[in-house]
Amino acid sequence: MEIEVPCYFVCPISMQLMKDPVTVSTGITYDRENIEKWLFSCKNTTCPVTKQPVRTSDLTPNHTLRRLIQAWCTLNTVDRIPTPKAPVDRSQILKLLDDSKNSPTSQLNCLHRLRSIAHRDESSRNQLQTAGAVVEFLSSVVRKNADAAAKDEAIDILQKIELLDSDLKRLAADNNGEFLDSLMQILEIGSDQSRAHAITLLKSAFDVADPDHLIGSRPELFGHISRIIADKISAEATKSALKLLVELCPWGRNRVKAVEGGAAAVLIELLLETAERRVCELSLAALDQLCRCAEGRAEVLRHAAGLAVVSKKIMRVSHGASERAVRIICSIASHTANRRVLEEMVEVGVVSKLCLVLQVEASERTKERAREILRLHSRVWRNSSCIPSHFISSYLISSP
Repeated sequence: MEIEVPCYFVCPISMQLMKDPVTVSTGITYDRENIEKWLFSCKNTTCPVTKQPVRTSDLTPNHTLRRLIQAWCTLNTVDRIPTPKAPVDRSQILKLLDDSKNSPTSQLNCLHRLRSIAHRDESSRNQLQTAGAVVEFLSSVVRKNADAAAKDEAIDILQKIELLDSDLKRLAADNNGEFLDSLMQILEIGSDQSRAHAITLLKSAFDVADPDHLIGSRPELFGHISRIIADKISAEATKSALKLLVELCPWGRNRVKAVEGGAAAVLIELLLETAERRVCELSLAALDQLCRCAEGRAEVLRHAAGLAVVSKKIMRVSHGASERAVRIICSIASHTANRRVLEEMVEVGVVSKLCLVLQVEASERTKERAREILRLHSRVWRNSSCIPSHFISSYLISSP
């Protein structure tokens, strides 16, 4: 028979038996792990139950309730009696860092211990995050250590503790970008897990970087981003790489660098293989940026499935994705549409899809772009047997 847990032993957030009950300033008790996740990861500043303001320093251990829970677990022969882990304090962390200077073995042991702390709970990660010496130590390992195992440990910890914006900006600027160069080296030769962590860190760093860092992005970075997308290491790594590509491509000659790094072909292949909404949206957003340069449009046309897959995503993913896809087709139709391209647009269903856009719910700007493309090339398309006659009469015959 299943044992019913008393309601006052249950965390109001997770609705599960509390392991380490803590009471906030509003008088409500939560499990420490749940309330710290609510406050740290979700960036909330209020009590989940009362909605009154609380601070992270307001968490007071509820020892009486914890002893009651443990006694109840013993009485009801619960297999695992919840016991809170001892909190990590700043002095322990600083001692670990000091001990790491003794030898390479000591440094690796320190990394193992820091990684264990980082994977423990939100409170422990917050301690690492706010101890500036930890970030400096880890970044130094990434920059200078030749041992791959040490770099793997350091990059894992840095990604886990979610660096502050100030730390990210400093790391991006330190030593003429030496830290970013080290991350790119990991993207090239690191393990799959380290490459996934490195692309996430790079994305976070460029989110807060000065425009000069974005404009001056090195060509090899775009090749690394393209390989991360092509290798499909993980869903998170793919999305981080796509977001980074979208962030970089509006700046300077980065679009041309991305095309030369193979991004256009990789994005088209990804669109062919996935139906996941967010991945499709990000891929189309990046491809839209690339098609604003002649090199990008040429690569889309060079790929046998380029026009077809972009057209296929219209009205199948989201309004935002449809808008991006129509913009891509508009860029090609306006700047690169020779006779062969226009005939291909009919054959693969692009023209029919544009006519459908005018009949469904879509933004007025998207519909206007579709009308613009149809009007621009109506003389070529109006005699095609591939376009249904009612589309021709509705959208092409009336065109100039």
